[in-house]
This record gives sequence, C-alpha cells and structure tokens, in this order.
Amino acid sequence: MERRAFLTDSLGAAAGVVSLPSAASRPEPTGAVGTSDLFELRQQLHSLYQLDDAFGGDEVRSLAQRHLRRIRRVINTTTYPDTIGRQLQLLAGETAEQCGWLAYDADDQDAARRYWGEALATATMLRDAGLEILVLASMAMQANHEGRPRDGLDLSHAAQERAQKYGSPTLQSLIAAREARALSLLNDKAAATKKLTDAMRLAERIDRGRPSPTWAAFHGPAELDYAQGTFYSEIGHHSAASTFLRAALSHQDRTYGRNRALYRITLSRSLIQAGEVDEGAAVAVESLQHLDEVESGRVMRGLREVAGQLGNVSAVSARSACAELTEYVHAKGAA
Repeated sequence: MERRAFLTDSLGAAAGVVSLPSAASRPEPTGAVGTSDLFELRQQLHSLYQLDDAFGGDEVRSLAQRHLRRIRRVINTTTYPDTIGRQLQLLAGETAEQCGWLAYDADDQDAARRYWGEALATATMLRDAGLEILVLASMAMQANHEGRPRDGLDLSHAAQERAQKYGSPTLQSLIAAREARALSLLNDKAAATKKLTDAMRLAERIDRGRPSPTWAAFHGPAELDYAQGTFYSEIGHHSAASTFLRAALSHQDRTYGRNRALYRITLSRSLIQAGEVDEGAAVAVESLQHLDEVESGRVMRGLREVAGQLGNVSAVSARSACAELTEYVHAKGAA
C-alpha cells in the first residue's frame, strides 16, 4: 500500500474514533452533559495521542483541532454541573496543549506557541498543576529547539518546581532531561551531566511516588539514551553520541514510529560527524523505508540536514545517498 493511501485509511479510521457522533454511539449531547460524555471526549483525546506516537504531527493535527472545536462547542452550548464544567475546561486545555505539540512536531512553531499560550491560560485559571507542568515542559522543549536555551532552562525550572510537588519520579526525570538539554546548549557541561544523572536516577524510582500522567508514557530508557546521545553530540563527542543513539533506537517501542524515525536521522547525522560517512549514509538511506508512515516536519528537517551533510562529502557513497535523500524530500513535499 502506498504511503498516502496508508495514512488516509489510518487517519480516516481515526477520524471516526474522534468524531461525535459515531455510528455506534448515542446522539451527541445538545442538552445536559454527564460523566459518560466527558469520558468519551477524553478517550478521543487519548486516541489522538496514539496516532501522534505512530504517525507524527503533520496530518494528525487537523483531527486535534477539530476535537478542540468540538469541546469548545460543548462547553458553550450545553448545560452541566460545575464539576463537569471544570473537567470540560481542563480537557479543552489538554487538547489545546496537544494541538500545540502537533504543531511543534509539524515544525509550525508560531501555531505551537498560540496553542500552548491558550493551554497555559486554562491551567492558570483552573489552578491545575498537572496541566501547568505539561505546558511548561513543552514550552521548554520548544525553546531549546529554537536556540533559546536560557528560556528553555527557566521554563524547565518552573516545570520542575511544580513537578516536585506533584510527586512523580518519571515526570521529574523527563523535565530533568530537558534541563540538561538547555544546559548543554549553554555549554555548561558539568551541570548538564549532573542533570542527566539526576534524570536516570529518578527514572529508576518509577515504583515510588505518584504515577506519571498518561502523556509522559513515552519517557523511559530509550528517551534517556537519546538525551545522552544528543548531549554528547552537542559537546562534540560524536562517537559516544552514536553509541547512545543506537541504544535509543534498540530500546524504543515500535509503537512510537515518529520517535524511531527521529532517532534514525539523528544517528545518521552523528555517524557522519564522527567520520563514519559510509555507515551514516547507509543508515540515512535505510531510514527512508521507515519514513513512509511518518508525517513530521521535525523529521523532514533532520533529513534535509543529513542530505546537506552528505552533499559536502566527496565520497561516492555520500554523493549517492545525498541524491537519494534529496529526491525523497522533494517527492514527499509534492505528495
């Protein structure tokens, strides 16, 4: 099956999942909203998380935006008790945050900022620490991605302060890894190393404290290996970086298709920087077969960067791989 047909079928099925009413569901609420309606709306958000993990943000984002519009309409056109109203508002904030994440992954950073601003306003209004932590951690990640590590560090600190009160070691580990990324971008190697050590130590305490929220389920050994790999890459130790990035790829669950694609591209870039041009080129070309199911602006940006690296190398294997990657990028852009 061709990539576009595969994604259309998969996303079409998902549209049925996140669409109210579905053929098998009761009519959409137009009067009073109860806990069963709230549960259904939350399950639809969970389905969006799963689609993002598998396929990336580019095409899933329109489904999330539609889901957010639905929740807003329910909030503004139906009746419900205050307890349900608060949960609907919280769900709207969580869905706005997911819209921001999907825009971020699609490399639409302005849209990501708008959605995260909306989500943070909702978290502040509701005084909900869980949503605050999620949004602040996301904004920290974006700041690092955009080359604003000082902002990334400040936002990570704010998220970590709240996470310590929340009491989830997994959540604290995730944020510590983002603090480490900001510190490495600020060239504070010692502090970054300490934060990565903290992240690994906290990840070993998952049987203690409060369970991590659903959105943090992706954080584990693979993400910590990836964090170590990017750290070594940023300080110029590319051979060590490649070792950790290989480990990240081997540890990552296959349900996280987008993350695995990102890991492969990052590994290829690190191998080329380490002077292992033939292997880096081979990994990059091999990754193309895995990208057919992924729609992620971040992944495609990484692929273009690798093609640029290979284009600057005179080796025949590099030139050949560069041509193949460039052709793929153009074809995918035209699809």
